[in-house]
Formats: sequence, C-alpha cells, structure tokens
Amino acid sequence: MSPIQAFGPKADNQSPPFSGHNAYRSDPLLKDIAADMSRALRIDFETVGKFVASAEAQDLARIANRSVPELRTHDGSGNRIDQIDFHPSWHALMRRGVASGLQGSVWEGKREEAGFAHQARAIRFFLTAGLECGHLCPLTMTNASIAAIMASPRIEKAWAPLVISRRYDSSHRPAMQKTGVTIGMGMTEKQGGTDVRANQSVATRAGEGVYRLSGHKWFMSAPMSDAFVMLAQTGKGSAEQVSCFLVPRILEDGNLNGLRLQRLKDKLGNRSNASSEVEFSDTFGFLLGGEGEGIRTILDMVTLTRLDCALASAGMMRASLAEAVHHCRHRRVFGELLIDQPLMARVLADLALDTAAATALSMRLARAFDNARDNPSEAAIARLLTPVVKYWVCKIAPSVIYEVMECMGGNGYVEERAVARHYREAPVNAIWEGSGNVMSLDVLRVLTRGRDLCEVALESINRDLGTAGPRTVDVLRACMAVAERDEGAARLLTEQLALASAAAELTRLGAGHVAEAFVETRLGGAWRSTYGMLDARFDARQIIDLLYPPAI
Repeated sequence: MSPIQAFGPKADNQSPPFSGHNAYRSDPLLKDIAADMSRALRIDFETVGKFVASAEAQDLARIANRSVPELRTHDGSGNRIDQIDFHPSWHALMRRGVASGLQGSVWEGKREEAGFAHQARAIRFFLTAGLECGHLCPLTMTNASIAAIMASPRIEKAWAPLVISRRYDSSHRPAMQKTGVTIGMGMTEKQGGTDVRANQSVATRAGEGVYRLSGHKWFMSAPMSDAFVMLAQTGKGSAEQVSCFLVPRILEDGNLNGLRLQRLKDKLGNRSNASSEVEFSDTFGFLLGGEGEGIRTILDMVTLTRLDCALASAGMMRASLAEAVHHCRHRRVFGELLIDQPLMARVLADLALDTAAATALSMRLARAFDNARDNPSEAAIARLLTPVVKYWVCKIAPSVIYEVMECMGGNGYVEERAVARHYREAPVNAIWEGSGNVMSLDVLRVLTRGRDLCEVALESINRDLGTAGPRTVDVLRACMAVAERDEGAARLLTEQLALASAAAELTRLGAGHVAEAFVETRLGGAWRSTYGMLDARFDARQIIDLLYPPAI
C-alpha cells in the first residue's frame, strides 16, 4: 500500500459528517407535537431545523465556544468601559436567534401563533439548543424579563417594544437609542446563593419609581446586556423588603450606570456566553412591582427560564443521540454495523426512550403555559409541572449525553464533535434557576399548600395514561403520603411525578410502541442504574428507527 493510500483523505470505517439534514424533519415526535399548528409555523420550524443542522451553523457553534468572551475594564486612556468582546460567530448566532423570536415571540401576539405561542417558541428553542446553548442564555432571560417588567406598566411601555424587537443590536449605546435590547439577571450573592432573601445589596429611593442601588452580585448572567433584572433590599436589612429592579447598563446620557465588572467566570461549560461578578454603587434602577414584592416579581421571570432549562437539556439530548445513531449506522465493528449489534441497539433504544420522554414532557409544560390563562386545570398543571420537568429533564441530561459519548467511543470524546460541547454544557441547566433540591422542595410546597393542584395533575395523568393510569396514580399517592411525612423524600416524589407525566404525554401523543416501552420500563419498578436494560420483549431496533428514522 502506498503512503497516499494509507494516509489519503478518505477515512475508512468512519461515519460521514453529521450535517446537511433537517433537524426538524428528522424528528417524528417533534412533528407530531407540531401537527395542529399552522402551516406557516411548520415551515418556520423547517427553516430553523435546516439551519441548525447545516455545516455553516455547526462551525459557528464550534468557533463561538473556542473563542471565549474577553472582558475589557478600561480603554487605552484609563477610562472605565466595562465592555466584553465576543467573536463574530457569537454575534451571528445571536442575530439568528433574535430573528427567530427566541428573545420574545411569546409576547408578540401574532395571529398565526394564537394558542401556540409558548409551544412554537419551545420548538425553535429546542432545535437551536441542539446546535449551541451559550447564546441561548441571554435570549432566555430577555424573553422571561417581560414577565417581571409587566409589574410596572410605565417601564413596560418603554422597554417591552425593544425587548420584543427581532433586531439584534450589539452596539454600546443607551437602550432607548437602540433597535433591540437584551436583558440579563443579577440575583445571587456570595453570602446567599440560592437564598436570595439573604441578599445584602441595598436600594435607596431617589424619586418616583427610581432607586440608587449599591452592593454586589456573585453571578450576573450575560453582563453585556442592555439592562438587568436585579434584587436589592429596600428596608433596613429586612428579608421582607427584597425588591426587584430593572437596572440599565448605560444611562441615557451615555455614561455607565455604575456597574463595575470584576471578572468573568471561568466555567465548565456555557463557554461562549459571559457570566460575571459585579460591584455597583450609585447605580440607578427602576422599581418593578411594589417594595418588598421582589421575590414574587422575579419568580414570574424565573418560571419561564425554568421551562427553557428543560427545553435546552432535551434539545441537547436529542442532537447528541441523533449523532450517535448516525455514527452507529455507518461504523462497523467485528464485521457488522454497530446499529445491528444487540447490545448497542438496546443501549441506543433505552437512551431514545428517555430522550423522547424529555422532549414530550418539556413540550407538555409549554402547552400548559399556553392554556393556563383560560383553563384553571392547565394553570394547576403548569404550577406543579414546572419544578417537576425542570428537575427531571435537566437531571438526566448529563448521564444521557455521557452514554451517547460512550456509544461513539473515542470519536465522541474529541472536541471536533458537538457531543463534547453538549456534555460540558449539560450540568448548568440542573444548577441554574434552582438545583434539584430546590425544585423538589418547590414540589413539596405545592403538595402542602395546594393539594388541589396535585389532584388536578393526577386526574390528567390518569386520563392520558390509559390502562396504566389507576395503578400509576396509586403509586403517586403513596409517594405523596411519604413526602408529607418526610421532607427528605421530596426527590422521590418529584421523579415519580416526572416519569408518570412523561409516560402520560407519550401515550396521549399516540407514541405507540415507544410509549408502551417507556411505561413498562420506567413505571414498572424494575431495577436499573445504567442504560441498555431493555429486555427482549421490546424491539430495540424498532424504537430507534421510529424516533431516529434512517436518512432518505
């Protein structure tokens, strides 16, 4: 064999590049979820699906994660500027995301999205998460910020049109001079962390609805944003006086608003996005809601970000597993394609069940958000399912993506593949906006303070799950009884609610063999701690081909 033959451009027994397909068209479950939406929306999803699976988009994602943002605190003359430099690839992804409405389409009131606004955005967000999640962080907060801004009609009137605008404007100018803005968040502090009532930042009234803020934030997300939703004390250190503010980054006269970035966090994942520590003094902020209503005000925003955490985790799982299935359909080991070998087929099928369940469950929550205003039952389901879905979907993502990596062997462990990026990214969604314990305690709070909400959810599960409904509801009631007596059992209840709700939604969607396999393996009580535990009763190859149809 000549050197050219041995080391030529053609790689033997390697899968072809995983690009050039359509991520929406190749996802049967997602298409079923969108079946009742307008043709215009489905065409839009196809456009997004084509882009995120293109070689061009994948290069943008790879480069954005390699070219991490850089903080410049001062200019050449020693003036404080607190600017963050991003690679053009980041701006390209942001521009595309804003044009797709990821920063605020649910608030536009478009007729073609009536009744589906949250679900339509959820599908776009899910597809984009399979490409790159770092740039989705500011888009998530921008979209969710409207929920907090609405607490002050005067601020909403001025700021909402700029938030909803589908024009990405990265210029360093006062917000009211721009064509579109992004909004970040500043909640946690060194001494408080999750316990935001322990925050020590203070706000002093300077005028009608205007305050001067002083303090620090241990994590301020997306510090390049045009404004931030922040918490501060408006009463003498009283936890009951935590209030919520919209804090511009640049004042209308062009001067900085006293936000001094100390450093950017060196993070495990989410590398393309900037997260910072910040100190501030004499910083102007607009009160959102009333004094002492900060927790309630910002929780409306947090609820929406929790949905996005689940959607991003589900989107990364779907994209990672799709690449692994693609790899196994082309890779030969011991003379046979990996996809045809029983052990591999069962691992992939087992992963596919959880990934499908995560997708269905996240979209079910988006549907509840769409219907909550006019349907009390859906409002109850949204209240309970938000922490349940956020807990379970985000919790399983790292283990799913790790197993995907193992299916691909060394090819999945290298930085050239998106799987490595997804694996580093996966833990953040379980940590951000409430860790597993916080979500479980929130579920327990619903159980103890609003048992009627739980009963509505149980009725829905019983109805949608079919013949398995009564038995499953009995198990859930037993879990509730245990959790009421023992706070330490809150995770047990949360996970059981997630599994039952996912099984019910897959069944309602008519997922057939997929739903049956999920019910039997996840609700049947069989012992399992890793993937690949399907037995011969379930046709593993059929499950794979149903959820990941071969390319035509």
